[in-house]
Amino acid sequence: MQVLAFDTSTDWLSVALYDGRDAVVHCERAGQAASARILPAIGELLDAEGTPLTQLAGIAYGAGPGSFTGVRIACGVAQGLAFGADLRVYGVPTLGALAQAAWRRSGANRVVSCLDARMREVYVAAYVRDDTGWTLASGPAVCKPDAVVVPPGEWEGAGDGFAVYPQLVGRLALARCDAALFPDARSVAEWSWPHLAVGEGVEAAHAEPLYVRHRVALTSAERAAGQRL
Repeated sequence: MQVLAFDTSTDWLSVALYDGRDAVVHCERAGQAASARILPAIGELLDAEGTPLTQLAGIAYGAGPGSFTGVRIACGVAQGLAFGADLRVYGVPTLGALAQAAWRRSGANRVVSCLDARMREVYVAAYVRDDTGWTLASGPAVCKPDAVVVPPGEWEGAGDGFAVYPQLVGRLALARCDAALFPDARSVAEWSWPHLAVGEGVEAAHAEPLYVRHRVALTSAERAAGQRL
């Protein structure tokens, strides 16, 4: 039994097949080409592994926050594939997947996930891991870097928000930080596995992106008045 997972919430497009232990992963820096590359990448991976879509346990996708277009692409592709194959879908928070990536790489179990949100803001959340999995300690939120706060205790950082705003590492007194990490498909698959493997998830029609920023543009009047996001 396997799950198919993918994420396009950042400049990286990643696709994975995961069976609860091992993963086969495709990853490329697709940027704005993600919409054109995601279906071929999925098809190539399924063909290479000889896995029909209809034999999957379900489909997981990076639900956001992240690139507005990217999270919509992932959600839409998950809906289309799942509807045709009658599969359940599971939306994984991208900041949670980022925490999972940090745990897999270094064993971090108290992670501040931070992604560049453009517009001089970051997406941020804090997660704590124990034997039962991850618990959300704060967030997810979008805010100015100077407004980022985390709960008391020792934390490790993950994500490109710390590369764009390196002063955050010192201000939050992080024990360690890996700014090169991003929400990858294997992490999405690992997060979703306990749920999809037992038939949880939702029907394709109910899949949704996770937005924390609801304003993505200024009105004409706001631009004329000199306002900036």
